[in-house]
Amino acid sequence: MPKQPRVTRARALEGFRLELGFTDGTSGIVDARRWIVGHGGVFGPLNDPAVFSQVAVDPEAGTIVWPTGADLCPDVLYQEARSGSAARDVA
Repeated sequence: MPKQPRVTRARALEGFRLELGFTDGTSGIVDARRWIVGHGGVFGPLNDPAVFSQVAVDPEAGTIVWPTGADLCPDVLYQEARSGSAARDVA
């Protein structure tokens, strides 16, 4: 089974959205509110837009991470980016 593409680029947008790029050339915007807003633990601090905007790509894991220790599954992010109305395939 082929490996799912991994995140290569991430930028935080307003409204807890993320603009993401993947190893296969796909890019899209993912709404992360359902994973962030109202959640505690490592996700709690991400309710602050200033902290949310500190998103970075972990090239070893192929996904996005925050300084709080939070991360999101790259497979889920890829599916969300592909199914979103803003998703576009540039490969």
